[in-house]
Amino acid sequence: MSEALTLQKLKQAVVGTVAAFRCVTQYQPAGGEGDKVFPPTYEGGKYAVEKRRIAGEKEPVDCVLIDSVQSQANRMELALLDAWERERISLPVIVVDFTGNKMPKVLRITSLEAPHRIADALLRDSLHDGTLFRKSTLGKRLDDVDNRNATPLFELCPTTLIFGMWDSTGPKGGLGAKFQRAMVSEIVGINVIVGVKTSSRLDPAQIMRSAGPLYQAKDGGWTLDEKLAAKDKKGPIKLGKDGKPSEANHGNVTPSITDGGVTLASAVQTTVISLPALRRLRFPLNGKHTPAVDDAARTVLAALGLCAATLTREQGCDLRSRCHLVAASAYEWEMLDKPGDKPQSFGLTGEEAIKLFQNAVADAKKAGLPWMEKELTLTPSPELVALVKKSQELAAATGEAEQGAE
Repeated sequence: MSEALTLQKLKQAVVGTVAAFRCVTQYQPAGGEGDKVFPPTYEGGKYAVEKRRIAGEKEPVDCVLIDSVQSQANRMELALLDAWERERISLPVIVVDFTGNKMPKVLRITSLEAPHRIADALLRDSLHDGTLFRKSTLGKRLDDVDNRNATPLFELCPTTLIFGMWDSTGPKGGLGAKFQRAMVSEIVGINVIVGVKTSSRLDPAQIMRSAGPLYQAKDGGWTLDEKLAAKDKKGPIKLGKDGKPSEANHGNVTPSITDGGVTLASAVQTTVISLPALRRLRFPLNGKHTPAVDDAARTVLAALGLCAATLTREQGCDLRSRCHLVAASAYEWEMLDKPGDKPQSFGLTGEEAIKLFQNAVADAKKAGLPWMEKELTLTPSPELVALVKKSQELAAATGEAEQGAE
């Protein structure tokens, strides 16, 4: 039977020789064993399929990436954001608030959502007390952070020290501080077979392709009348590429078959928190660092990683359309210590992880470490507002939005 992880045991692991915390979880499709799931697509609509060596298999087997390290990090940050918004945890969070700028879509973006965390351009191009964030007294502290001076990040954005950061858009450009990921997690489909996907549409109005062409209307939308069409130097502007009714979502779609979805023997989520990565970090106070303060900060970060991973698992694993997985085994963590020794295992619920994290933060405060209690709200610069507003207007007019692979 697994033992509970106490704060004292966590401290001993951080200070001692423990190499990592690991959690490996087996999943099956929510529809049942053998049901199809859809991995993320990358350039050219391809799945990330590769051969991997799997324990128990004599030869490498076909595997597919179900959820990448980057995507898993984003999900864990959103789980922390949800806990923070529900006031289940106290966590330093920076907010860029676009409210009051008469935008088509009002935005409120946090450092837990920004792709580059505290080093993101959205924060860089926002104002703190009327000054660009990175030029403000608070923001300038980030110019000198590195592994031996991680205190400002611990105070303002500790998730950066868990999920990694490269301050490439800051004042130093490519020479900006880099912090490796101290926690990695991914979900991989094992022994997969790629399937096919069919698509078609029957238009109840039976609108034919030859009923076009459709033109962009001067006042938005579309028109069949060239006189009412928007024009450029070449004449009336056709809707989409060639003005087909399908450009306005009218007409039939010819049935087609393409690659689509996979069946798999199982899916495995592997999460690892590296304690050596945390031990490289130093947390000086007033220019000096002490082992006790360093250990207190590292313990908080280890607890934060455990909390993020546990809360994410408890939220469920519905990753995208037609990719809903359910755990086939209990969530159990392992503590990897001395080579050759059997890993120590322990269970951890979301509430237990939150309590562990809160207690670690309390100890860190007693050691003198700074911890931002209230959210720091930034105001987007006029230039940033104009850029985002124009982008939203273009998206609304064209019905398009730039999206990544996941």
